[in-house]
Amino acid sequence: MTQTQRSRRRLPWYRLVGTSALAVALGAGGALAWGTPDDRTSPPATSATTASYDAATRHDTEFNKTFKHKFAKVRGVRMHYVTGGTGPALVLLHGWPQSWYEWRKVMPALAKNHTVYALDLPGLGDSEGSPPSFDKKTLARYVDGLLRDELGLDKFDLVAHDLGAGVGFQYASRFPDRVRSYVHMDYPLPGRELPAARYRSFSWHMAFNSQKKIPERLVDNPGDVREYLTGFYPQVAFGGSAFGGTRTTSPFTRAETNEYLRTYRRPEVLRAGFELYRTLDQDERDNAAARTVDTPTLLLTATGSLAATRPTLKSKLSDIRRAVEIPQSGHWLAEENARAVSDEILAFTSK
Repeated sequence: MTQTQRSRRRLPWYRLVGTSALAVALGAGGALAWGTPDDRTSPPATSATTASYDAATRHDTEFNKTFKHKFAKVRGVRMHYVTGGTGPALVLLHGWPQSWYEWRKVMPALAKNHTVYALDLPGLGDSEGSPPSFDKKTLARYVDGLLRDELGLDKFDLVAHDLGAGVGFQYASRFPDRVRSYVHMDYPLPGRELPAARYRSFSWHMAFNSQKKIPERLVDNPGDVREYLTGFYPQVAFGGSAFGGTRTTSPFTRAETNEYLRTYRRPEVLRAGFELYRTLDQDERDNAAARTVDTPTLLLTATGSLAATRPTLKSKLSDIRRAVEIPQSGHWLAEENARAVSDEILAFTSK
């Protein structure tokens, strides 16, 4: 190892040149009437964009013994979620550019002790329709509309990753009585300690995704979507350039990649993903104003990322009882080391 390589490894991961791990860790109620009764067991009307909602699991006999795809309408957005298992409710929120499917490898283990609900965030995955904004406070209200008003959940464990953890934090802050425990995964929190402007300076992908209209004009056909996402996935995986490595292989199988591409090839889903970044300034303001979360919290990060992530959370998550770097894992924690992630979640939620 050269002196340059040794120096590079000592740098905080958010200072690395190129796609920084901090950047990738960023990568997606009230009195209002939050929806009407809906048939949660039936898929949306068949169309070119919704017919394949179960494409990745349709022939997975073992998965289908436990889990089912369901839908519910929340204030004009038809939200998709996958549920199964027995025991106390546990809710999973995904990041970008992913969907509920990022949890596929950990769900069977979690379902042995929990009734699992893996959601597609509003406007993403196989959820249909668009909320008025993709700031994380607004998305948290839609999540609450599904969990409380449609599913009747009044208490549950909450697990959230990446930009979904932006939603998770806002949910735990706004509805603390409903969250039994909170698992915050690989997401430095925009706020006073980390302004949105600094966020965008850490990575090309964050600056790019935040631009108005430009991403949709450049990533404007299915081939472009494939090239963008398949190029991005290995960069933020263990050993990728975000962590000072040279990895070029994806951590995902072709089938896994195809499932993410299936949803992000829909123009409205692609746009919704970019909107998660365009609303970071609003997220900064909302997080700064949010109530401190005193819910028992587990913090999980990529290998080498904990020291840079925790300072952005300390003023807003006051009861971090355990903080762990997942071994041999980059940003895609639940897929790169599913066993470690499920073991951590199960141990924490059983207390």
